[in-house]
Amino acid sequence: MNALELSAEDFHRLAANIVDLCTGYLRTLDARSTFPQTTGEESERLFDLDLPEHGMGDRAFAALTDVIGKSRAQNGRFFGYVLGSGEPIGALGDLLGSILNQNITAWRSSPAGVTVERTVVRWLSEAVGCPGFVGTLTSGGSAANLMGLAMAREKKTPANEQGLYARKAGVIYASEQVHMAVPKAVAMLGIGRENLHYVPCDGSYRMVPSLLERAIQQDESQGREPIAVIASAGTVNTGSIDPLREIAAIARSHDLWMHVDGAYGALAAIAAPEKFDGLALADSLSLDPHKWLYQPLDCGCLLYRDVGAARSTFTYTGNYAKQLSSDPIEGFAFFEESIELSRRFRALKIWLSLRYHGLHAFRAAIQQDLDHAQRLAVAIEGSALLELLGPVELSAVCFRHLLNKGASEETLNRFNLALLKRIVARGKVYLSNAELKGKFCLRACIVNHLTKKTDIDAVVGEVLEVAPRVLSELAI
Repeated sequence: MNALELSAEDFHRLAANIVDLCTGYLRTLDARSTFPQTTGEESERLFDLDLPEHGMGDRAFAALTDVIGKSRAQNGRFFGYVLGSGEPIGALGDLLGSILNQNITAWRSSPAGVTVERTVVRWLSEAVGCPGFVGTLTSGGSAANLMGLAMAREKKTPANEQGLYARKAGVIYASEQVHMAVPKAVAMLGIGRENLHYVPCDGSYRMVPSLLERAIQQDESQGREPIAVIASAGTVNTGSIDPLREIAAIARSHDLWMHVDGAYGALAAIAAPEKFDGLALADSLSLDPHKWLYQPLDCGCLLYRDVGAARSTFTYTGNYAKQLSSDPIEGFAFFEESIELSRRFRALKIWLSLRYHGLHAFRAAIQQDLDHAQRLAVAIEGSALLELLGPVELSAVCFRHLLNKGASEETLNRFNLALLKRIVARGKVYLSNAELKGKFCLRACIVNHLTKKTDIDAVVGEVLEVAPRVLSELAI
């Protein structure tokens, strides 16, 4: 055997050890701290090692115990960010996908892999109420939003050949609550963040359609060229859903592309379709199976209704990659509809997970997350010391500790920041943060198939237990 070759027997032995590690981790997951007892200095000491010139063999695996021990445990009490809980069947699919090592770029590169991905994309479009949409799996919502906006730009202000210097960049509209991925995408596409027009939101943090209409008319009157509207199907702070049908009507009346950023929320349409009225009117839509299908990272998705728009945006094929078949199946190439050429077998984990559990199980899990969020909101409102700071449309719950009646906003912000740091360090529950109208929020986002009612009930108890200790240290 050559230097890197591994016998089937050795692979089986080593893989069995990894499976044992994973099994032990899953068996103890619920009892683990949501944040490891570690420091930056310790992380460097354990993992920032010299590159080995000679192999360590089986001894290389010994450090995996530390990797597990110094990682966040995403058990049922992990409510940070919008992060799925890593469904194990999907993880097994990832293992096989890595062993097969398929490049999901064109049918001829991987007949099974490309067909599985096209099937999964169809499943996802049907599951969220957008039948007939096609698309591609991505690394996440950032890539999906970038690609959706690239399609919008090329549709309204073509720049692939001559660049934007030959014409005005155009204007894109989004609410004040838009995810940071959108300003980044606008910058990378050469449109420029100065041409991203933020539309005010109502009291529930949803874009106000009348103000969108006014903004478009004002820009048109000034000779600027509107090109796209971005609606949110689940904002990152509060999970608010913009009025999609009204926004779509405005976009169509002005011949604008409508992109929906549904990376957080769109998959909740599986359980609560009534919340997403108008979603199917979008021209493009991002969503993240590694959030609300609980899949292991990474796995995002871009859906769109017009494959021609994708191909006019992304097709540029060197002679070495030209397709040898005109057959609609055997001649298919993802690289003609995507910014990526090399693409990993992301679809296998979703395909396997959905086949194993069935869509019904995911619908029930998502509904349970929505119910858990309402349960937490009720508990917060039932405490005189806590304040709910935003609507609970999906599963993000923003709140704060009130400290005392005379506390200023600055003092409350400082106290709740210190409170959050202490809660995270204790490792009993994991919360993240948000800011709403200048108020620092403790934020629980429940996108977790492992969460139980007792985990939800632990949140308020932990906040109230930690608060007096933080207060005594801050001398407020």
